[in-house]
Amino acid sequence: MSRLFKVCSMEEVPAGTAYSYQVNNVVVAVFNIEGQYYAINDACPHAGASLSAGYLDGCVVSCPLHAWRFDVRDGTWVDNPCIATDAYPVTIQDGDLFIEFKEPQPE
Repeated sequence: MSRLFKVCSMEEVPAGTAYSYQVNNVVVAVFNIEGQYYAINDACPHAGASLSAGYLDGCVVSCPLHAWRFDVRDGTWVDNPCIATDAYPVTIQDGDLFIEFKEPQPE
């Protein structure tokens, strides 16, 4: 089961930019690439740097500390697709962005 959480309005993330937001106790990086919105965990899995503060080239963001590159569409590390950061589906409703989080399953 999953749940939608409101993040921000579309206007808060202009095309070609990224911003971080605290959502469901996770800091999430939201990217606007030519009007398409993507969300991944903001913390680089290598050293924890903010990916929203990294260099954005197309759909790839480079970590500002050690230049690890991640595809913002699915969170995969470009240089080794076996490694990824969490990616979250983005939904737009009435001009607002929502991110989908999966609820933990009972063990």
